[in-house]
Amino acid sequence: MKLIFVRHGSAILLSEFGEKPVNVGDVVALGSNTLCGSEPEGFITVTTLYLDRDYVVDQVFWQHAALLADRLDAQDFADELYSEPAQILHLGEDRAGMLMPWLDELVALSLNGPSPDRFYRMQALLFALLDIVTPYVKTTPTRRSPTQRKTTRAGVPRHRRFAPLRVEAREVGELLRDSPAERWTLDRLARTVHLSRAQLSRVFVDAYGMTPLAYLTTLRAEQMARLLRETDLTVEQAAREVGWSSRNHAARLFRQCVGVSPGQYRRVARQAA
Repeated sequence: MKLIFVRHGSAILLSEFGEKPVNVGDVVALGSNTLCGSEPEGFITVTTLYLDRDYVVDQVFWQHAALLADRLDAQDFADELYSEPAQILHLGEDRAGMLMPWLDELVALSLNGPSPDRFYRMQALLFALLDIVTPYVKTTPTRRSPTQRKTTRAGVPRHRRFAPLRVEAREVGELLRDSPAERWTLDRLARTVHLSRAQLSRVFVDAYGMTPLAYLTTLRAEQMARLLRETDLTVEQAAREVGWSSRNHAARLFRQCVGVSPGQYRRVARQAA
C-alpha cells in the first residue's frame, strides 16, 4: 500500500478514480496492487510511504480489537472498511506542511535499511503521520457489533504464519516471466502443473495477489513499456511483440496497468529522457 505526499508542483493522476489533478497539500492513497500513472504539469516532487498490507491489517486488528475475533477476521474487515482502492486526500498545504519534517526524518532513518535501534522512533513517526492522514480517508460503513464475534470463524494465532510458496505457483510464474508473448490460457497453465483451473487460481492468488492471467497482463505491459521507451517500434508492433494481436485491446490493457495510453507513455518517457 502507498501514501504519496505531494510536496511541490502538480500532476494529472490516472488510476481507478479516473483522471484527476493533484497539487501541493494532497496525499494519494493507493491500496495494494492498485495501478496509478501520472503526467507532471511541469514538475512535481513527492515522498512515497510504502506500507506492507499485512502490517496494515495488524494495525486494523488492534484498532478494532473489540469487534474482531482474530487476524483473519481483521483482513476481511479491512477489505470492507477500505473498499476504495485509490483516493486523493486533500489535506491542504498548511496541514501537509507540518508533516514534512516527519517524512524527512523517516526517509533519513530508512536510507540504510531497517534499524532495530531506531524501530520505535520510526513507529512513532509513522503513527503521527497516520493520525493526521487517516481522518481524510473515505471508509465504508461496516455492520459489526461485539455480539457478531460469536458467529465468526474459529480463532487462530494472532501472529502471522508464513506459508511456503507453492511450487506450482512458482512454476507458473516462471513460465509467464520467461515467455510472456506465448498464447497462455488458464487451462494450459493448469495442465502444465497438474492442477485444476480453480486450484491454480487459488494458489497463484495466494502467492502473487492476482490471477495468472492478470499477472501475465502486467508482465506484457511492463515489456511493452520498455519497448516504447527504448525502441522506435510502433504501438501496434510493440503490442505484437509482447503477445497482444489487437492494438485496441493492447492499448486498453496497457492503460489499465500503467494509467496512461501507450502514446502518452512514450511522449512522457521521451520528455523525461
